[in-house]
Amino acid sequence: MTTTAKPLTPRQIVAELDRYIIGQGAAKRAVAVAIRNRWRRQQLPKEVAGDVYPKNIIMIGPTGVGKTEIARRLAHLTGAPFIKVEASRYTEVGYHGRDVESMVRDLLDHALSLVRSEQAQTVQDKASQAAQQRLLDILLPPRPSQAIGGSFVAVEDSAERRDQTRQKLLEQLQAGALDDREVEITISTRPSASIMFANMGIDQMDPDMANMFERMIPEQTNRRKVTVAEAKRILAEQETDKLLDREKITAEAIRRTEESGIIFLDEIDKIATPGGESSGGGSGGRGPDVSRQGVQRDLLPIVEGSAVTTRHGVVHTDHVLFIAAGAFHSAAVSDLMPELQGRFPIRVELSPLGKDDFVRILTEPHNALTRQQQALLGVEGLTITFDAQAIEAIADLAAKANATLENIGARRLMTIVEKVFEEISFDAPQRVARGESSLAITAEFVRTQVAPILQDEDLSRFVL
Repeated sequence: MTTTAKPLTPRQIVAELDRYIIGQGAAKRAVAVAIRNRWRRQQLPKEVAGDVYPKNIIMIGPTGVGKTEIARRLAHLTGAPFIKVEASRYTEVGYHGRDVESMVRDLLDHALSLVRSEQAQTVQDKASQAAQQRLLDILLPPRPSQAIGGSFVAVEDSAERRDQTRQKLLEQLQAGALDDREVEITISTRPSASIMFANMGIDQMDPDMANMFERMIPEQTNRRKVTVAEAKRILAEQETDKLLDREKITAEAIRRTEESGIIFLDEIDKIATPGGESSGGGSGGRGPDVSRQGVQRDLLPIVEGSAVTTRHGVVHTDHVLFIAAGAFHSAAVSDLMPELQGRFPIRVELSPLGKDDFVRILTEPHNALTRQQQALLGVEGLTITFDAQAIEAIADLAAKANATLENIGARRLMTIVEKVFEEISFDAPQRVARGESSLAITAEFVRTQVAPILQDEDLSRFVL
C-alpha cells in the first residue's frame, strides 16, 4: 500500500511535540501510538488492513492545557489533512445548525488544498517559465501587420534583433528590474457555486447537481493594470492551473482523507447529557437535551465509519482518526451515549498547569511567548532580554490570575505578557529613535505593569 504518513517512531513523535508543548506526557504517548498504528496498518496486506480500525482518543482536561495544540502539531508532523471543529456547533438534523457530515466535507477541502499545493510545487518551474513568456509577449507585442501587394506581412525588425531584445527583457524580468512597471493583463475568475448557493447548502447536494451548477456559472474576465511583480504571480497561478490534473488531485485528496485524515472534536462534553439517559428519551423531552442526544446520534455513524457524499466524490470515514476533547466539568465521559463512548477507547487526562509549568512554557518551547516578543520588537531594532526573576514573576501572576479568576490555563500567559509589553510595543519606534536599542525586563517592571490590575478584582476580571 502507498503511504502518506511519515514513518516517525512514537518516541520521535513525542520528542517533536515536546518542542512546542510542555508536559502532558500521557496524551502525547497516546496520540504518538495512534499515528504509528496508522502507519503500521498501511503496511499490512489490503485484506488485513481493512479490518484494523483507528483507536480514537478522548482528551480530558481544563481549557488551555494543550489539547488542541497536541492535535494540531500532530497533524503538522505527519502532513495529514486536519480540521478542528466544536461539537457544540452541530445540532440534530432538523434543528437549526450544521449537519455533522459537513466536518468530513471540510476535511476533504483541506486535503484538496494540501494535495494541490504539493502538486503545484512539482510544476512551479514550468509554470514560472510559461508566465514569463506570456509577460514578454505583453512587454514586447508583435508589430502590426500591413497589406503589401495584396497580402499581409508583419512590419517588424529582423528576427535576430527582436530575439536579442526579448532576451534582454527576460534577463531584466528575472532580475526583478521590471517589477515596478505596470502592465495590463486579463484575469479570469469563476464565482464559487458554494458561495452563490450558500443558502441552498450546495455542499450537501447531489455531486452531479453541484457540478452542474458550477458549469452553469459563466467565467468572468476583466482587464487590470498591475505591476509586473503582481502579474508574474497571477500568470504563474493561471499557468499552474493549466498544468495540474484536477481529477488526479481529487482522487489523491479523497485517499488521504480516508487513510490519514484527523478530525479534532473539541467541546465534546457540551453535547453530553449530565445525569440523564444519554442514549434515548430519558430526558423528559427537554429541548437542549434532545438536541444534544441528536448530535450524538448523528455523530455516531461518522465515527463508526460511513460513506459521506461530497461534491468531489464519496468519502469513507472508517479509518479517519477522531480525537475528541473536553473539560468535562459538569459532565462525565459516561454521560455520552454508550455506543459513542465505545468508539473512543483511548482516554487520557491532561493535568492542570501551575506556576512551574508556566516558567517552562515561557522558556523552553521553540515558539515560546518570550521569543515571539523578542522577535517582534527586534524588527523595530529593540533588543529585549528577560531576567530569570521576570520569567518567574510572569508565571506567578498568571497562576494567581487563574486561581482568583477563571482558570484558562496557558492562555492566561498571553494576556499577562501582552499587558507587560503594552507600553513597550507602543513606544518602541520612539525608544529606538532616542538611541535606546536594548531593554531588560525585570521582575519589578513586570509587577509594576500587572500587579495593580490583579489587586482590583473588578478590573482584573475585565482586563485579564
